[in-house]
Amino acid sequence: MFDILLSGLDSFQSWQVIGGVLFGTVVGMIVGVLPGLGPLIGIILMLPLTFHMEPVAGMGLLISIFVAGSCGGAISAIVLRIPGTPLAAATLLDGYPMARNGRAADAIGLAIAASSISGVLGGIVMIFGAPLLASVATNFGPPEYFALAITGLLSISVVSDESTVKGLMTGALGVLLAMIGSDPLSNAARFTFGTNALSGGIHIVAIIVGLFALSEAAFQIIEGGYRKKPDVQPVRISLRSIKMTLRHWRNLLRSSAIGVFFGALPGASGIIASFTAYAIARGRPLAGDAEFGKGAEGGVVATESANNAACGGAMIPTLALAIPGDAATAVLLGALLLLGLVPGPQMFALSGDAVGGIFLAFLVSNVVLFFVGILMTPLFVAVLKLRKQYLVPTVLLLSIVGVYSVQSRVDDLWAMLVFGMLGFGLRRYGYPLAPIVIGLILGPIAEGSFRRTLLFSDDGAWFILERPIATTILAIDLIVLIFALTPKKTRQQIFGWMMSRSS
Repeated sequence: MFDILLSGLDSFQSWQVIGGVLFGTVVGMIVGVLPGLGPLIGIILMLPLTFHMEPVAGMGLLISIFVAGSCGGAISAIVLRIPGTPLAAATLLDGYPMARNGRAADAIGLAIAASSISGVLGGIVMIFGAPLLASVATNFGPPEYFALAITGLLSISVVSDESTVKGLMTGALGVLLAMIGSDPLSNAARFTFGTNALSGGIHIVAIIVGLFALSEAAFQIIEGGYRKKPDVQPVRISLRSIKMTLRHWRNLLRSSAIGVFFGALPGASGIIASFTAYAIARGRPLAGDAEFGKGAEGGVVATESANNAACGGAMIPTLALAIPGDAATAVLLGALLLLGLVPGPQMFALSGDAVGGIFLAFLVSNVVLFFVGILMTPLFVAVLKLRKQYLVPTVLLLSIVGVYSVQSRVDDLWAMLVFGMLGFGLRRYGYPLAPIVIGLILGPIAEGSFRRTLLFSDDGAWFILERPIATTILAIDLIVLIFALTPKKTRQQIFGWMMSRSS
């Protein structure tokens, strides 16, 4: 592990990487602060820019947006009682009452300091955990990779909170879209309908930008309120935020551990982690703190520690096994592929210097997050005054320029438009979009591994069941699928029965 960090030191020590981390942190905070955007949109908008950067610099830029965006939503939650991102939904429970009590600066300072410290702790766990997990998986063959890809695809059932069936349907759509173009083994054309524009497939950037950025812009337009200007008071914070945060060090460590745990589970995300940490912290208040729900410092520390530590936890399966847990890590996984890195155990063996650089970029981005947050909070609060009539056209312009700059093809712009309309329609009727991205990334991995298994085996697909690890993973996948398809009421009854039997 230390060898990986040392090997990545050379690739990290460049102005492009450091500048990318600084720029990404500022962008991440801004998109996190603005309600309706968030780290996912920021990553998507900046993804085309990484094509002109070295792999470590490009990933440093995107990871810093991921880290800072997960924290930025707390500012709007505290100041306006509007979470900039879903991750900050639990933060407003005590952050906004603190602001109402005249302590907005303290609340924002606590959120930034807790996010930065817990992010470093989550990064340390990632640095230890990802290589260890990858080393276990280095002996995997095509059957095991196929089973892991199925596991990632089934994480769709966890990501899709509203409907497992809808999530699996959109995930299958993502797998189908990944098949357009040339067959990876025979090089034969598939689903191109005789069109040269589809011979190379549909570029993933056009799909992602269309699905998320354009559909979000359409929803913002329909919502209206273009000229509404929020009433925001100036806020300045100081370095004493660290002292306030460290008063809650037990809460900080406990919530960070919760965040890493839930972040490492595909589909669990920082939202579940933040509410879980808040619930536990509420039962263990610090002496002298306000009552939870009425401006308790411990509430802000718990939620922000958990959701930023979850970033480090989420990167563990993403880097080590190529299994993303949500849309943001799925896009980061796609960015690795686009930058010429193959996520999974092979990346640790073949591109150790790049992995080390990515690890360092993650740690440094959390440190930069604190200083950028302290110094530039007045700017981020002022950004909340930005009217929608300026915000939406800016997002649309960045989307068009970004997609066109990737391959300089007008066909990509048409594809972006089509998938923007598709994303709008799917969201309108409650179909989740994250499974499409997961299907796009993991579909080809599952297909290639399965077909290679068939080529190497005389027993056909039954050969997979002769491999103990692959069989175990597929058995777990089957249990997860059955559990996900079980009605929620039945699941609650099963849990109740198990709890009564254990007591």
